[in-house]
Amino acid sequence: MTDQAVLVLEDGTRYEGRAYGARGRTLGEAVFATGMTGYQETLTDPSYAGQIVVQTAPHIGNTGMNDEDPESRRIWVAGYVVRDPSRVVSNFRAKRSLDAELTDTGIVGISGIDTRAVTRRLRDSGAMRAGVFSGADAALTADEQLAIVRAAPPMTGRNLSAEVSVTEPVVTPAVGEKIGNLAILDLGIKQSTVDNLAERGFEVHVLPQNVTLEQVLAIDPVAAFYSNGPGDPEASDAHVALLRELLDRKLPFFGICFGNQLLGRALGFGTYKLPFGHRGINQPVLDKTTGKVEITAHNHGFAVDAPLDGPVESPNGYGRVEVSHVGLNDQVVEGLRALDIPAFSVQYHPEAAAGPHDANYLFDRFRDMVLENQKDSK
Repeated sequence: MTDQAVLVLEDGTRYEGRAYGARGRTLGEAVFATGMTGYQETLTDPSYAGQIVVQTAPHIGNTGMNDEDPESRRIWVAGYVVRDPSRVVSNFRAKRSLDAELTDTGIVGISGIDTRAVTRRLRDSGAMRAGVFSGADAALTADEQLAIVRAAPPMTGRNLSAEVSVTEPVVTPAVGEKIGNLAILDLGIKQSTVDNLAERGFEVHVLPQNVTLEQVLAIDPVAAFYSNGPGDPEASDAHVALLRELLDRKLPFFGICFGNQLLGRALGFGTYKLPFGHRGINQPVLDKTTGKVEITAHNHGFAVDAPLDGPVESPNGYGRVEVSHVGLNDQVVEGLRALDIPAFSVQYHPEAAAGPHDANYLFDRFRDMVLENQKDSK
């Protein structure tokens, strides 16, 4: 008989199921991810640090875990919630089962609950603090468990960059003809992003999140990049200050996800927390430049507050700025483009492991912007 477990939301809602992965207790913000595939990429995405991920797809774990698909050096989710974990692993690349991986890495999860019901609760009430309790912690009273959940810190106001960033620079050589050195501020970067940038001719320098302006300039960068990552952009003033220094120097800039939010704040716009966020690989986005609708991969709980009808003047004096991409489900800002300095960003993931790849062209757009800037500066 599998050990009992319970998922407790901060509004007091309880879902009883079976222990999955490690036993014990874990706390975090409960969010739902709608991807039908790519659970290994989800688990290893640093943007999920501090979050208990609920998978809406009912059957998880059938392809096991391999050594090729991780997006970073470890699993980052605070906890994992699934409906029907696969009893067998069936994939030629699999090295171990998902259950074994969660157990070995200390990730507390729960299975055997109606994840669609949890998702509807989060859609109606918004993402909220939660806890998964199994093993000895499953024997705590309902009041004790709820008190523990409500004592946990909310995601609003949290800076998690130091938890996910590298502590020393990591350099990936350019593939083919080298364009130059690219300075990446690691706020929780995914390996597929590094690979895509290296394939465009950049020697990629992944730098710690507490790097100084002098350290960035010391690598003689031809451009700068801010990665995806977890946390509240309003709690990242130091990263915004560094970005403004780079923008002041007209250094070409590209930001993804958290990097989009920080560009928005550097330009002078605000950010806000979405009710339940966008997480999945099936989000429709309009590219206002081309008029095309792209199906994109998202993982964000915060968004930029900027006028959809533009261009408008940057409140911080960087000239004209326009919203370049819009989410079609809820009209959320999904991209920014500065018209008078070489800078743009998107809220979603053009590297999109495990897919889709509609937006991969954005890496080419970045490369072309850098090459154009090099030509103009000669």
